[in-house]
Amino acid sequence: MENKVFCQSCSMPLDKPEMMGTEKDGSKSKEYCTYCYQNGAFINPTMTLNEMKTLVKEQMEKRKIDAGIINMAVSSLPNLKRWRAKTVSL
Repeated sequence: MENKVFCQSCSMPLDKPEMMGTEKDGSKSKEYCTYCYQNGAFINPTMTLNEMKTLVKEQMEKRKIDAGIINMAVSSLPNLKRWRAKTVSL
């Protein structure tokens, strides 16, 4: 089984360089996708975990992805780096 890297905000696979977000110096982020992170910052820094869950579900449904895979992706969100720090402090 290959070791995939996923965005630590939305769980999108980071399997192509063009899917990777960018750091302030223009280098590719190894943790976040281009839809979540650009120029060293989150595109939507005030987004909540519940808002991300809704967004991920909607985007995957648009792509006609199987419901089981959608549920797995959404349920994994609280374990990702961006959200883990916020859920621990609650």
